[in-house]
Amino acid sequence: MSVASVPEPSRRTWVALGVLATTTLMTILDGSIVTVALPAMQADLGFSPGALSWVVNAYLLGFGSLLLLAGRLGDLIGRRRVFLAGTAIFTAASALAGVAASAEVLLAARFLQGVGSAAATAVSLGILVTLFGEGRHRGLAIAIFSFTGAAGAAIGQVAGGILTGAAGWPSIFLINLPIGVAAIVAGALVLPADRGAGLRAGADVLGALLVTAGLALALHAVVTGTEHGFSGAVALTALAAAVLLAAFLARQARTAYPLMPLRIFRSRAVAGANAVQVLIMAAMFGFQVLSTLFMQRVLGWSALETGLAMLPAALLIGAISLGLSAPLMARFGARAVLLAGLALLALLFGWLTRVPVDAEYLPDVLPAMLLAAGAGLVLPALTTLGMSGAGPDDAGLASGVFNTTQQIGMALGVAVLSGLAATHTQDLISEGTTEAAARTGGYRLAFAVGAALILAAMALAAMVLRPAPATAPPEAARPVATR
Repeated sequence: MSVASVPEPSRRTWVALGVLATTTLMTILDGSIVTVALPAMQADLGFSPGALSWVVNAYLLGFGSLLLLAGRLGDLIGRRRVFLAGTAIFTAASALAGVAASAEVLLAARFLQGVGSAAATAVSLGILVTLFGEGRHRGLAIAIFSFTGAAGAAIGQVAGGILTGAAGWPSIFLINLPIGVAAIVAGALVLPADRGAGLRAGADVLGALLVTAGLALALHAVVTGTEHGFSGAVALTALAAAVLLAAFLARQARTAYPLMPLRIFRSRAVAGANAVQVLIMAAMFGFQVLSTLFMQRVLGWSALETGLAMLPAALLIGAISLGLSAPLMARFGARAVLLAGLALLALLFGWLTRVPVDAEYLPDVLPAMLLAAGAGLVLPALTTLGMSGAGPDDAGLASGVFNTTQQIGMALGVAVLSGLAATHTQDLISEGTTEAAARTGGYRLAFAVGAALILAAMALAAMVLRPAPATAPPEAARPVATR
């Protein structure tokens, strides 16, 4: 069928797009809405400074480690079933998080939220492509779908501040219930049914378990080591994590149905882009979490004030990634745009290493929020470079791997940077420094490490990522700013 003969989408098709976009908005928003509420959760549930990072990392762990398996299950048992099951898991886990009375229950709920989010996210774009034929309607649908992701990141912190201030931190989870139930009911009615190839075609469940357990132990070793020192127990945990992750890689090389076929990393562009992304996302998501903690714990701002303070960064990132990055790449090339964006991020972290204990918004905080706009250049350019190394048969796989390493980088960044900040803060307090000054010193150290991560990403990108043909960012990998 030619592009010109593709029929107009029906009203039901547009409603189905609304279901996909709404669920995407809900899951992306949930990643950023939590950061503003972290101090309130810590006060109510008794998290230690280092363990607080698990509120974020439990979600990222479930999301990142199961994303590829969820996509494969969509091919085997049907994307519609996986989408509805994922949305149901996410909604039920949100209810559990909203009534959690202990840290352990909240962390379990956050992990389950990540599992549900992985299932719904992994198949959403595939469903969208089947809904809209080639041509302008598909382009419009993908643009709407992409915008909801950017909007979720932009409004999450403001919404988190409003809800936390008005009704307490449980409300940021309970608000998902009516949205999730509506999405499940509407999705069951309007999403197209598909049968899939059947489970006999193979899914690497053992591989998913190995990588999930390995990443969980690795994060536990990092958090415990940075907070309490690197003891023998931490070393054994790190060793167990390394063994599990090595077993995962070995299985991927041998199994008939790998989650992550290692051939994808034969491409210099794919391997380099994923390595660079881990460094970038570790720094940027660490910035998002630690800057919100600094504004509340040191400056004494409310959750709403903190969310509003972060809003310029989120809006700029979304606007640049959606409207400015593609023309700049067409003019200067993706590699040049990537390096320019990283330079802005390096300035961002350099600026934050000097933030004073009595910082004010306009002279001290707002410049950092404006420099964060560099992230709007970085991810689309990095995605373009990485996807340029994947052939047509591997485009979907490369996109899935890229989204997976994004989540892993976020989790590692929160674990390392928050752990370093907490440890250095305690060291300064034990030396007689006031609590506010000690916290500021801890955050400054973490921001300095973030600067080092960005500089390392710049060096690696300059050496490994060759200039790609000037092009717009691919549709397969949806730009996601700070979450």
